[in-house]
Amino acid sequence: MHLRNVLLAILALAMVAMAADPVALDGPFQVRYAANTTFGESYINITNDGANGAPLLGPGFGDQRGNICVNVYAFSPDEQMISCCSCLVTPNGLVNLGVNRDLTSKTLTGIIPTSVVIKLVASLSGGTPAGSGTSCTNSAASVTTALLVPGMLAWGTTNHLAPAGDYEVTETPFSSATLSAGELASLGGRCAAILGNGSGFGICRSCQAGALGAARR
Repeated sequence: MHLRNVLLAILALAMVAMAADPVALDGPFQVRYAANTTFGESYINITNDGANGAPLLGPGFGDQRGNICVNVYAFSPDEQMISCCSCLVTPNGLVNLGVNRDLTSKTLTGIIPTSVVIKLVASLSGGTPAGSGTSCTNSAASVTTALLVPGMLAWGTTNHLAPAGDYEVTETPFSSATLSAGELASLGGRCAAILGNGSGFGICRSCQAGALGAARR
């Protein structure tokens, strides 16, 4: 009985510690949704906090390092992957995507949903040393557990119906989540099928430099 009480006490302390430990915002797997996109654009803003290193003197001085590929996967509410792509984000760089402009403009299904689930997976870009690569072409279809890295920070806007009957825009961070091996394999496999289709459908447009935020009312 004494041993049982000790084990229960240890378990209780562990649960308290887990509850007190905040979720890291720079996790390699982050998720968010965008809603009511027919009433306005929803933007995704992404930066690289430099967790994997950065050029000593900044861009143009010495070798590239610490670059990450942000792999983007968009799903319709019925769980179908409608588009995927990847964006190179340099340390301290800032890029943006638009849900209407980039993710749903040419969906694989041919149907444009009014709300989507967006999943982001951060991986180290290629090159030697790793993270010095300057291309993320097709990386969304070939991410492995070994390539996952921290350092990604992302925010998104969405449209909410206000009590007055109009729509308000809010911006919040993406939520870090646990990425299982099965989910990672599913993301890569589905994206590979899209990229291998060769028609251009489901391949989201490129990230653009800078950020597009939201005004709160």
